[in-house]
Amino acid sequence: MSSNPIHAVTGAFGESIGKSRPVVPVPSWLGHVVGRVLGMLVGDVIITKDEIDGLISDLLYVDSPPTGTTVLTDWIKEHADSLGRNYTSELARRKDRFSAYASN
Repeated sequence: MSSNPIHAVTGAFGESIGKSRPVVPVPSWLGHVVGRVLGMLVGDVIITKDEIDGLISDLLYVDSPPTGTTVLTDWIKEHADSLGRNYTSELARRKDRFSAYASN
């Protein structure tokens, strides 16, 4: 596994579902533009500039013991057949907090 946290997470995710998930490096501005365009197409916010800045600053992980009991890769393996089958809008979820999620 890579020492880069993003490569490690995407690598573990790909392994868990049996599909390669390569990380293609692009300038942060391009990632933001692509995220905005995709967001317009689906009517959602895919990724924000602040989120990109946080990822670049290595804020994806913390150096403390886990507080939960669910191992992400185990959860991914358990739900591999349904992951990525349906899209759930984050904005729609925030507007309606009473309805159940539409996917996964």
